[in-house]
Amino acid sequence: MDNSEEPRSLKEVFADAEAKRLSLEKNYDTTTQSYLDTVSSAVQGYKDCLRFIDNLSIFSPNETLEDIATTDLPYLLINFYLAELIQKLPLSSPTPSDRQTILTSARESYERYLHIIDSYELLLPPYKKLLESYHESPTTFSTVSSSSDPGARRNAKMANFKAEKDLRSRLEFLRSQPEYANFDDPSAPGRSGADEEAVRDVYLASINYSVHMTFQSLESINRELEVLAMAPQPLMPFSPPPNTSHDPRDRERERENEAARLDMPLRRLQSTLGGPILSKEGKPLQPFTLVGNRQDIAKGVFRPGHNLPTMSIDEYLEEERRRGGIIEGGGEASWHRPEPDEDDIEKADAETMKARAWDEFVEANPKGSGNTLNRG
Repeated sequence: MDNSEEPRSLKEVFADAEAKRLSLEKNYDTTTQSYLDTVSSAVQGYKDCLRFIDNLSIFSPNETLEDIATTDLPYLLINFYLAELIQKLPLSSPTPSDRQTILTSARESYERYLHIIDSYELLLPPYKKLLESYHESPTTFSTVSSSSDPGARRNAKMANFKAEKDLRSRLEFLRSQPEYANFDDPSAPGRSGADEEAVRDVYLASINYSVHMTFQSLESINRELEVLAMAPQPLMPFSPPPNTSHDPRDRERERENEAARLDMPLRRLQSTLGGPILSKEGKPLQPFTLVGNRQDIAKGVFRPGHNLPTMSIDEYLEEERRRGGIIEGGGEASWHRPEPDEDDIEKADAETMKARAWDEFVEANPKGSGNTLNRG
């Protein structure tokens, strides 16, 4: 039988899930498919660990903290790790309801974690009060006082930040001690030279830190759920994307269809006022905005800031000439007169009569005869 088909122990499944979770902390590219696959695989691994724990009855309500073996203490953190990873799961569709489902599932894991930690009396006094406050109103829970005084709220936030910093510093200090040795990973092959009490201190410090982060996350989940509750519902149901095609023409058609779907909510929004926009006579009946489609807007994104020419100089001059904006003649062109046609008697007589009339006008009106104001 193949080794991959052999059943694995709880330690092996937990170690594999831990390794994937720790790899996600060093990976900042959260949009890649490998990242999303690792998140899903780690979530499934922690769920398998919970099934192992239930079947083996590792934790019992009749036990106390001293009854739990040191190697079993990390298993108390599984629900906390599971809640943290559930919030990173990819959405099946970009709708508020899907995100609400994920947040609700994460909150349930946080609640299970607080329940088991409280059953072993591991909660410090400040966090016991927070747990009581959470049980009173889970959906409106907040670690910060609801006082309207901004100074009090600021001081509460600063106290939360200081507590988180102190818990994290203590945890890092304990992990750096040589007594901790090989117990950092429960699946480590050897643990010689390690102090079991030091190891338990590290695990208990990790639990205290995770409890603090749990209440912070519960508050954050409530705030996000409030925002999602006010988000508008999608105007059209989500449909999964079609199968990917290697034909560029198919991809171009898909982009055009997507742009048309994205433009549709605007048109539907404009029609929510009811009735037609224009009357039969063309009179506006309600306010409206003239907009282009999404493709026209996209084409104008990376254009120069100045207006580009829409026609050449020759086209512009031709258009101006057609509109009568260009006066032709005058200048040197006025001296170039065509030679008279001697055979055209009527035109020659007209020119002769015009010249004779001009001569008679000059004789009847000598130069300066019209200026009579300055004569003595």
